[in-house]
Amino acid sequence: MRIDKMLANLGYGSRKDVKKLLKDGAVLVNDEKIKDPKHHVNPETDTVTLNGEVIEYKEFIYLMMNKPPGVISATEDSQDQTVIDLLEMEDQVFEPFPVGRLDKDTEGLLLLTNDGQLAHRLLSPKKHVPKTYFAVIDGEVTAGDIEAFKKGVTLDDGYLTKPGELVILKSGLRSDIELTITEGKFHQVKRMFQAVGKRVVYLKRISMGSLVLDDSLDLGEYRELTEEELEGLIEH
Repeated sequence: MRIDKMLANLGYGSRKDVKKLLKDGAVLVNDEKIKDPKHHVNPETDTVTLNGEVIEYKEFIYLMMNKPPGVISATEDSQDQTVIDLLEMEDQVFEPFPVGRLDKDTEGLLLLTNDGQLAHRLLSPKKHVPKTYFAVIDGEVTAGDIEAFKKGVTLDDGYLTKPGELVILKSGLRSDIELTITEGKFHQVKRMFQAVGKRVVYLKRISMGSLVLDDSLDLGEYRELTEEELEGLIEH
């Protein structure tokens, strides 16, 4: 890969900015000053430093975000803030996108990556990747609801959902539940509860496949996946 392309891809400025860095002698490849922007480097084996700092090149980026409410799961929107707007510039340059979507008012686990193949696998209906949500429900959730969800419920448009696994954490006028589903229809969790005459007042995704939301991430915060987390998703 050309040295100017590599540095530009990593967000060290435009090709023009990068040319200036090279001209100024700020870039070393294997301890040798490189001024030619066309110089080819192997990101796997060559050591590239910029102003004495070693540069790590990576093709793909994998980020776990705790999505806050009020933010759109999209790469751009003319009216609302998107999850991409929450990323640092050094991560935005990789052009990641959200894998699947969380409703605007829903919080929790969102995976962002520029790895299209992995995203496609995780979203493929054939894969049945389970997604688990924590929700607060207006109304008493009962054993009858557990049975109904186990069979699948009919949504407002006549669609019969695949079975969902409902766990009641606390039952009362307000109930706390966890629901695991393997599909991602529009507003699915809310519509499943509507189908049994109840209303979701708070919704948060806590896991997707083997990936579990990191409790230490505040709303709007994100971090790169660990190698173990990434391997878990790839093996799914």
